[in-house]
Amino acid sequence: MRKLKTKRSAAKRFKTTGTGKFVSNRPCKSHLLTHKSRKRKRNLRKDVVVSSEMTSALKRMMPYL
Repeated sequence: MRKLKTKRSAAKRFKTTGTGKFVSNRPCKSHLLTHKSRKRKRNLRKDVVVSSEMTSALKRMMPYL
């Protein structure tokens, strides 16, 4: 059986925690920032834990992480 390839697009966007959960950056932080409040932009800096439904898909995309 051949080695499984990692989906590089997913590997660049998600990181794994020590307990095996996946963490990603929040969306909506790249442009059109002038009308967003200071509090909203500050909260967008924080990472978000990926939902359990998405976690199973990410484990298939990144078999060795």
